[in-house]
Amino acid sequence: MKLIIERFDAREWPDEQLEELFGEGFPEFTGADQLVKRYIGRVREWFADLNLVAVDERGVPVAAGWGTPIRWDGNAQTLPLGYTDAIIRTVDDREQGAEPDTLVICGAVITPVLKGRGLAGQMLTALRQLAVERGRPRVIAPVRPTLKSRYPLTPIESFMGWTRPDGTSLDPWIRTHERLGARVIAAAPASQTMTGTIPEWEQWTGMVFPETGEYVIPRGLSLLRVDRDSGQGVYAEPNVWMRHR
Repeated sequence: MKLIIERFDAREWPDEQLEELFGEGFPEFTGADQLVKRYIGRVREWFADLNLVAVDERGVPVAAGWGTPIRWDGNAQTLPLGYTDAIIRTVDDREQGAEPDTLVICGAVITPVLKGRGLAGQMLTALRQLAVERGRPRVIAPVRPTLKSRYPLTPIESFMGWTRPDGTSLDPWIRTHERLGARVIAAAPASQTMTGTIPEWEQWTGMVFPETGEYVIPRGLSLLRVDRDSGQGVYAEPNVWMRHR
């Protein structure tokens, strides 16, 4: 498939095209990260050039991916705590005048009917190329292992080491990064933390939470902790840090 990769803000996209592209993207509850809400507007304004979209020959967006720059010394011990911390570090670095030397690939989505055709790899490659062009020698990603939702009770430190008989990761999204030469360098047990009221969580999950406790939720990579006394639910989502060559 012949694609053109351009900045997401290069043109206006019809609502129906965006709904198709993002229809099976991230779960609705991932929008409940309050810290990301506080910082993401500045990141999108300052680094719109790192927000990409792939357009087919009809002019329809079929894939999207985006990243954010940080300063990082290359040591696993000094990685951001996860996705949210990378967003915060981006803003802090910019406001403190620190020159970024690392691109964090924050995510990629593919239109559902075209999954499995290598578009995700193309988006990741395009973002890595941007890092080269910007003179940022390091590329890392807090990878959201989609298969982890089948094993919400398993610690991420264990899950990220599970492999298929051929030695590649059991998780397909980790495997996509592996095919591009990336390797796992650390777990991010609480890459994002989502909070909401119990009615909000019931809306996001289609479940009811009649008592205080931990619950397995649809598409959740770990457990939702519900507190009936406070009326709140808290979900900490694990990711896996990977580094690209």
